[in-house]
Amino acid sequence: MAIQNYRELEVWQYGMDLVIEVYLLMKKLPPDERFGLVQQMQRCSVSIPSNIAEGYGRLHRGDYVHHLSIARGSLCDLETQLILCGRLGYVTKSDVRLSWKLCQSTGKMLTAMLRTLGNSS
Repeated sequence: MAIQNYRELEVWQYGMDLVIEVYLLMKKLPPDERFGLVQQMQRCSVSIPSNIAEGYGRLHRGDYVHHLSIARGSLCDLETQLILCGRLGYVTKSDVRLSWKLCQSTGKMLTAMLRTLGNSS
């Protein structure tokens, strides 16, 4: 059965779950990070499913690939910030376990989509 809209894409659903996890995780960061890591991590997490959706809504395959690439970049940005939060002692490995797992799954799906769409022009 063909996908009717972006909300049916598993990668978009994982991205949305990731946003929720990041927002919950940000409550553990100190208040003085409110305008630093917290805002940055929230922005890049929201960027992931947003770019998947925007790309899906575009009329040209190249635009879709471009937006999936942006989503993948935001995902790498978020992974780096999760690592940084751990290295700064703001969160434990246990705190970020689900967010990290969602990042890895979402990244694998994005990479597969980019390969498929990029090779079938």
